Amino acid sequence: MSAARVFEDHVHLHSQANAGTDSYYSIAPAEPEGPATGPLKRDLVAGLEKGLAVIEAFDQERPRLTISEVAIRTGLTRAAARRYLLTLTHLGFVSQDRKMFALTPRVLRLGQSYMHSARLPRIIEPELHKLAYALKEASSAGVLDGNDVICIAATGSGRLVSPKLQTGTRVPANCSGNGRIMLAALPPNEFDAWLARQQLSALTTHTITHPERLSIEIARIRSLGYACIDQELELGLRTVAVPLRNYRGEVVAAMNISAHASRMSMDQLVEQCLPPLLQTQAHLRMLL
Repeated sequence: MSAARVFEDHVHLHSQANAGTDSYYSIAPAEPEGPATGPLKRDLVAGLEKGLAVIEAFDQERPRLTISEVAIRTGLTRAAARRYLLTLTHLGFVSQDRKMFALTPRVLRLGQSYMHSARLPRIIEPELHKLAYALKEASSAGVLDGNDVICIAATGSGRLVSPKLQTGTRVPANCSGNGRIMLAALPPNEFDAWLARQQLSALTTHTITHPERLSIEIARIRSLGYACIDQELELGLRTVAVPLRNYRGEVVAAMNISAHASRMSMDQLVEQCLPPLLQTQAHLRMLL
């Protein structure tokens, strides 16, 4: 099948999927929890917010932190950071070795609670497995969270293409397939505001780091309905991604197929993997 035929078939599916909808790229709104302006400050629990900020202060670059480092990373006073760390240590979420603190495996309970209770990954994961094993390539799905996209479901079909394509991993949205799909789903003014907050870093020599070039690429994705990433996130990693929409046409997640550059060119990846991706996309729309 030629690349032109793939695109023609995609346009046909695109038009069918959008019958009766106002916009191909509308993103699912959050469920209303209160007034349009958000909850009142008096209704929020500041202690919970700060405690979660302490947990988020730890990352791959800094897995072990002192009290002073946590205070700097969270904006808390040193005394407050100490109290939160001691509380989290008492609860088993943090361990202490002299002056150094680190997260414990108990933190994984927070992520497991989402994975076991959330409807989205439970619906997507079986379809990812079918897709990945049919194509003999890795597949993953993700959602946007701030500057990153978080993987909520993944399968490698026996191939370990990249450690970044695993459930729970976070990667920069600007240079990943699922991330760019989710950025393209934002209204243009929201994407412009998102882009203005970014400091685009080159993860490889292929990474787009110029804001104007990224804006052009996002506009192109909105037009085509799919995203192609050629070794921008990781050398040797090629990805094609599509949006996952619910029955109202709102984008609720993104889904991709990834392959190693040594096995498949970008054109081959699009030609061979985009049509099955679109079929799975159409099937999932009836379930989401």
